[in-house]
Order: sequence, then structure tokens, then C-alpha cells
Amino acid sequence: MSAGKVVRVRDVMRTQFDKVDGIMTVAEALRSMKNPETKALIVNRRHQDDEFGMVTLMDVASQVLATNRAPERVNIYEIMTKPVLSVPPDMDIRYCARMFNTYKVLRAPVVEDNEVIGVVGFTDIVLKGMCDPPII
Repeated sequence: MSAGKVVRVRDVMRTQFDKVDGIMTVAEALRSMKNPETKALIVNRRHQDDEFGMVTLMDVASQVLATNRAPERVNIYEIMTKPVLSVPPDMDIRYCARMFNTYKVLRAPVVEDNEVIGVVGFTDIVLKGMCDPPII
């Protein structure tokens, strides 16, 4: 990344992501996934004054699989993070990386006009934002 070039979250975010409802079971949510590279599911807001949530595959592994809970009996709302830290699409990736480090998160939804338009993670920032040409 050159000193004068600013790379924005919009430039590196993934626009293909999966959204689920919090009332779905973990099994239903996993079956509904359409994007093979998905590492996190965005949980829809229930109403205008609600906030987005997120469930990572690590959440499923640690809170369902490792504890021997049946994915058909666990609802997404039981294991999701809500509210979830989100980032604006025009944020400089250097500040996004700092924020991720400060709050110990690996990925976050990208929100514009109160809607999720993408998901960005450390992998996207490093491999797409720092390498010219991008690795992925």
C-alpha cells in the first residue's frame, strides 16, 4: 500500500454474505447459507429500532458443537452477538484494522444507510488492501 493511496473498506469488503433471522435454529441457518466462503451470518433486525447481530462459525463450534447441544434445538438468538460492531464503507482500512484490534474482533458488517452492504474481515484488509495486485 503506497503512502498516498487511501484504501477504503468499500474496496476490500465482501458483498456476498448470508443473512438469517434470529428465530431460526442453527441447523436451519447453516442449511440456508448460500456463500461457500461465509464465516459469519448477519442476523436481521426485527424492526426499525433494533440492531443487527452476527453469528460466526466459531460461535457455532464453541456454543453448540463443543457443548454437545443439538443444532436443531438452539436458536440463532441464543448464540449471536448483538449489537455487533459495524463499520462504514468509506472508512480507511488502517482505522478499521485498528478498531478490530482494539475491540478484538475478526470481522464486521459494513453498514450504509442503516443496511448491511457487505462484510469485512482482517483477511480482506490484509490480502486485498495491502497487496497490489490483491492476493484474493
